[in-house]
Amino acid sequence: MSKASLSAIVRHCQKRLRPATFNDYEGAANGLQVENSGAVTKIAAAVDGSLATVKMAAAAHADLLIVHHGLFWGPVIPWTGPRRALLQWLMEKDMAVYSSHLPLDAHRQLGNNAQLCAALGFKNHRPFFMEKGKAIGWQTRANVEREVLTGRLGRALGRAPIVVPGGPKRCRRIGVVTGGAGSHLKLAAAEGVDTFITGEGPHWTYALAEELGLNVFYGGHYATETFGVKALAAELSKKFGVPWIFLDHPTGL
Repeated sequence: MSKASLSAIVRHCQKRLRPATFNDYEGAANGLQVENSGAVTKIAAAVDGSLATVKMAAAAHADLLIVHHGLFWGPVIPWTGPRRALLQWLMEKDMAVYSSHLPLDAHRQLGNNAQLCAALGFKNHRPFFMEKGKAIGWQTRANVEREVLTGRLGRALGRAPIVVPGGPKRCRRIGVVTGGAGSHLKLAAAEGVDTFITGEGPHWTYALAEELGLNVFYGGHYATETFGVKALAAELSKKFGVPWIFLDHPTGL
């Protein structure tokens, strides 16, 4: 059985993702969130760190879980009920958890946004959408009909996106920010895009998109953020010689 050092894997992740350079949301806790006894024989990747995905990782015999949304978004105490069960599973299965939020959104090669752009066939993209002092998305120039882009995005995500047809029928400047960026349509429009691809947004953004003359594609928060953890786990698998698996636990949101 192939075996890798957890500390070596973490050092590689920290070097590649540079989490210390990001001012992330409170509680994101980018980096190693839970350690194990020090060895990794199999990596599991999931969008969310939760009791459900920890159980799935245990069933897959993984001892390192890579997630985009980590364990500590809300208050971390008390460790009772499901939280106690989560801790017990991690300890009993000797499972480490590594989490990367905005650093994994923004990364030029491994990031959710870069990977989704690649899946859509976008090239020559440049930084887009400032979030907490960093550009985390990408924008590109294109010449594609809105209906064609709808189909292309649906194939990339494995689900049909919700489309707000507030902009031109032919998309020429497209911005991509995965996850929950729908509340920031004004920011996207101010950067000059006519089409904005993200994960989710509130009801009132439909009327706002029409006012801004902006096409908006909502592909789902979960669906748009499966790319980064897959890319990171695949890179770690290749570099350290241990297998990896993606744990699909979709929310539908």
